Amino acid sequence: MKFNENTLPNDPEQLKQMLLELQQRMESELAEKDVAYQLLLERYNLKLAQEYGKKSEKMPGADEVFNEVEFVLDEHDKKLLAKENADVTTKIKPKRKPLPQALPRKVVVVDIDESDKICDCCQSPLHKMGESSSEALEFVPAHIKVIKTIRPKYTCRHCERNGIESVVKTALMPATPIPKSIATPSLLSQIITCKYQFGLPLNRQETMFSDIGLELGRQTMSSWMLRSAQLLEPLYRRLKEILLAEPAIHADETPLKVIKAEKATSYMWVYCCGSDRASGKTNIVLYDYHNSRAAQCTIDFLDGYQGYMHVDGYAAYGLTEAKLVACLAHIRRKFVDAKKIHAKAKTGKVDVVLNLIGKLYGIEQRIKGKSSEDKFNIRQSHAKPIVKELHHWLMKHKDKIPPKSKLGEAISYSLNQFDKFQRYLEDGRLSIDNNRAERAIKPFVIGRKAWLFSNTCNGAHASAILYSLVETAKANGLVVHDYISRCLQHIAEQPNNLEPLLPWNIERG
Repeated sequence: MKFNENTLPNDPEQLKQMLLELQQRMESELAEKDVAYQLLLERYNLKLAQEYGKKSEKMPGADEVFNEVEFVLDEHDKKLLAKENADVTTKIKPKRKPLPQALPRKVVVVDIDESDKICDCCQSPLHKMGESSSEALEFVPAHIKVIKTIRPKYTCRHCERNGIESVVKTALMPATPIPKSIATPSLLSQIITCKYQFGLPLNRQETMFSDIGLELGRQTMSSWMLRSAQLLEPLYRRLKEILLAEPAIHADETPLKVIKAEKATSYMWVYCCGSDRASGKTNIVLYDYHNSRAAQCTIDFLDGYQGYMHVDGYAAYGLTEAKLVACLAHIRRKFVDAKKIHAKAKTGKVDVVLNLIGKLYGIEQRIKGKSSEDKFNIRQSHAKPIVKELHHWLMKHKDKIPPKSKLGEAISYSLNQFDKFQRYLEDGRLSIDNNRAERAIKPFVIGRKAWLFSNTCNGAHASAILYSLVETAKANGLVVHDYISRCLQHIAEQPNNLEPLLPWNIERG
């Protein structure tokens, strides 16, 4: 509303009241604009940090000067932050490992000339006092050979001479993964491992084969991948049965572009258990393709699974029958983002949370390799008090920090997930985070950067099966090429006998 000299009142008290109201309104508007400005500035600084800053999520140092501008640390926060973390590990200086003894060796002797084997001083002959040696690796390019299968045919000359119909006998053709194909299990395994273990698209493999004089089109190789996945699907289903019998599993999902699909964005879901390296546990990684991110995808895969499942904050997992365990790494990531928007030399409230989280991870580092019972007992005595302290801090500050700030968002997310997170204290078989699933899905994400998309839904489904067997083999310490080749040949010969192909039943040479 605009005022002029005719509309303003003449009463001084009324004018004072109007001036005070105007001042309050201006202060309120300025405060709102300042909050909006700070939120935009936070997001701008975070974007700069994400684009040009360090990508590590390691906790910033807790020994910096207390100089936070926006949030002043109280004495309790300073005490929490001042406590030293006893789990600091010292870096081990890297040392070159000796080359494997199993590799074939070629000995090359580099000797001095015979004329130099005389003493320069007295002209007496020199004797060998020892030798120095070093080893280097030489690469021999892969080679391809043709296996020609000859099956002799036999018939009876007596029957031929007497006009009796003669029976021709010949050996049966050996079982092959793809009948009447030129592809052996070894060649199929090579193409599968190149694409699904090393992220090499079929068009690049086509060029590689062409360089050694073999014309293999990507269409042909794509067809072979589909046939191989169909052959290996029963083994995939058997691994799924074993996975869903485990007391605790991990789950995650990532987007995927499929050209000939109804929806623009599809998703590759991953479910796994155990560890990502050979450890005596049941280590399984299974991918599941869907042209959707709907909850029904994970509900169908789990098929009534009621054990523990480590997940992120995606709401779809909450509609399953599994007991969800939230991920501390995702909680920490929110606070790391909040930390990035402030100057490096400042230490504030976000560092208090990161310090407490660091101590929880320090406990996990100490109990690595211990039994489930020992893990449970140590967590109850050492980790549980820290978890309670962390929850107390979050509850104390949830109303003090602007909810739309990065720190406020981190606190809200943490409290939303906290009941599911602290569930890891219930059982020593559980993990503190969902990094197992994130590490399992990472090879797919890296490979996706190379081949970019799948052409059809059938191709994406085949990729899920092949990725599953590759990653499961890696998690069990197997040579992927040898394992896939063995599986293809074994299933071609004995399709109903899958137990010898389970990774933990494979004999390691």
